[in-house]
Amino acid sequence: MPSDTVTMLATLVGAKLKAKRLMLATAESCTGGWVAQAVTAIAGSSDWFERGFVTYSDAAKQEMLAVSARTLAAYGAVSEETAREMAAGALAHSRAQVAVAITGIAGPTGGSPEKPLGMVCFAWAIKGGVVSAVTHRFNGDRESVRRQSVIAVLQGVLELLEG
Repeated sequence: MPSDTVTMLATLVGAKLKAKRLMLATAESCTGGWVAQAVTAIAGSSDWFERGFVTYSDAAKQEMLAVSARTLAAYGAVSEETAREMAAGALAHSRAQVAVAITGIAGPTGGSPEKPLGMVCFAWAIKGGVVSAVTHRFNGDRESVRRQSVIAVLQGVLELLEG
């Protein structure tokens, strides 16, 4: 997808959040802060972006987002369970009302038959609401998987705010 897709989605997310007077927090692993970078590239994002957490290691997920050691041991860092806890942790450790989380295997190494390359788990949370999660399998190289992940998470925020 062209990079302007990311910019367009980030702009739409910002407009929706601003209109609803909501703030966004991000919890990212495999995207390494790309979502936070995309949304803060939009002028005026300080009106609707609160903070971002880049939690690449399991220890960072536990320390910064309160992801349970039990969850990591039982399901692994790349799981919907971990993504849900990351999103909930981002809400709990920020002043935001909306949070997103991404954890996955962007490659080119690290995949397994159970968790193949391109597997990415997402979660979206809104204060006082249910934390939803989904897993996608993307094709392509590391950058492509990461870009598709950013697009998917931003689309998910739009769906959350419209629903």
